[in-house]
Amino acid sequence: MIPIRLVSLCITFICSVPNLIGQQALFQRHESMNTTWRGDQQFRVAFWNVENLFDLENDSLKNDEAFTPDGENRYTFSRYKKKSTGLAQTMLAMGGNEPVEFIGLCEVENQWVLEGLTIHSPLKKVGYKIIHEESPDSRGIDVAAIYRPDKFNLILYKYYRVIFPYDNDRGTRDILYAKGILPNQDTLHIFVNHWPSRYGGQFASEQGRMHVAGMIRQKVDSLNARYHNPHIVITGDFNDEPDDISLLQNLQARLSPKDAVGNDLVNLSFPIKYKFGTHSFAGEWGLLDQFIVSNSLLGDGTTTTEPGFIGIFDAPWLLKKNAAGNSVTNRTFQGPAYQGGYSDHLPIFLDLKLRPRENENGAEISGAD
Repeated sequence: MIPIRLVSLCITFICSVPNLIGQQALFQRHESMNTTWRGDQQFRVAFWNVENLFDLENDSLKNDEAFTPDGENRYTFSRYKKKSTGLAQTMLAMGGNEPVEFIGLCEVENQWVLEGLTIHSPLKKVGYKIIHEESPDSRGIDVAAIYRPDKFNLILYKYYRVIFPYDNDRGTRDILYAKGILPNQDTLHIFVNHWPSRYGGQFASEQGRMHVAGMIRQKVDSLNARYHNPHIVITGDFNDEPDDISLLQNLQARLSPKDAVGNDLVNLSFPIKYKFGTHSFAGEWGLLDQFIVSNSLLGDGTTTTEPGFIGIFDAPWLLKKNAAGNSVTNRTFQGPAYQGGYSDHLPIFLDLKLRPRENENGAEISGAD
């Protein structure tokens, strides 16, 4: 089905962005990539911090003045369009031979830029639907998702507002929760996150991330109380490493499937922490973007995954060499200096293996928990 360890895999695709034409996507960080048609046997969830995907307008309620044509970054339509189209082409490439079924996103400004991604880009033919609501973040960046309605039957979504008990006036990104039906009629619960940044230092800012982690832990406990062995995927930019306090203690995400029992959560990203990263800062790589799953997905049920079924998508156009000759992310801006890339984060993906549900007589059934 899905190769657990694949040393290198190339996909050639034609792209409308000039600097991508004719290049090949080489996946060599954590290589769980399947290029066959997934159909109803597999389902891919992805996440990407797309780094300041803003429109060109100055919103008086947001701190977005730099991302205007006359602002500090000289954010022109051509720069916006190059970024949006490049993001779209990368998302297509990340799907292999079939577009990714569900993509969580963060650092998007509004519905307009999401429509630019899904309607006015090469993604148009996919038919993605959008999940989005405005958050109280001071910069105006939101958490969102796009999904294929032919593969993910959205039942409901909610945005959970984050209110810090020690600072009621502080705004941050909401938590996105989506519930939908998979092609095999199992129910999947997905949480998409963008936790408070490390601005001011990791330890000084840690309290905020610990609080958000505790909120999600409560939501997970509620799902466990309501459903029998719910299938849960938690993804996002956590601004913490898998073994930091927020994820390890407040969210209670185990670092190994071997340590998980019952309804425990397992951080599938931990095994690759000391090998690869998703975010580069000052020449150093960190693993801030992760996948955490319920233990129910690691068994022998109708919807399953494995530690080897996750990947970091590190196509060549997403990377560049810094002054020291080391690979770093090819971001859009370095301060106000235009770099021409797409993000300071690499996208990640998780594959789920699906098999039909059966009744006690062995016949396939439809419906969902």
